[in-house]
Amino acid sequence: MSEIRGEELVEWIDDDDRLLGRVPRSRMRAENLLHRSVAIIVTTTDGRLVVQRRADTKDVYPGWWDIGAGGVISAGEAADDAAERELHEELGVTAQPEFVGTERYEDDRIREICRVYRVVHDGPFTPVDGEAAEIRAVDRAGFESVGGGAAFIPSSIAMLLHHLPGFAPGTGDDGR
Repeated sequence: MSEIRGEELVEWIDDDDRLLGRVPRSRMRAENLLHRSVAIIVTTTDGRLVVQRRADTKDVYPGWWDIGAGGVISAGEAADDAAERELHEELGVTAQPEFVGTERYEDDRIREICRVYRVVHDGPFTPVDGEAAEIRAVDRAGFESVGGGAAFIPSSIAMLLHHLPGFAPGTGDDGR
């Protein structure tokens, strides 16, 4: 992982995914710079979706629920390597996720071009790095009521939910 003065470096990119420079993660967050990320959708063999509640110490959307494991790609890191790293760090799973597409998301907190992956795994799911406070495998009914209706990260919903048609509103209740 590339660092400057002990801080992770990320690649600042333009709208066409071309490198503009390497900047400290804190600057990327403070200035909401466009960057690369990965997200891994994890489902179990029986079709449940693995969701996680982010730790209260996260720099963006602390305590919110997330549909996928994932995060920022470090400067110089390959996306496939970042996907495997994030999957292991957040869920304690060692696997090779399958690439399913590229998404883009922008709001007042996050600007990212995200490589989306998918993996089927039955766990056990154990957070390694403290970024996930809680992990659940849920069917559609469980997804709709997780955390007592607590919020899901908007980027997660926008970029990942359409890859899970059985979990999107109005798509049936079989959870698959």
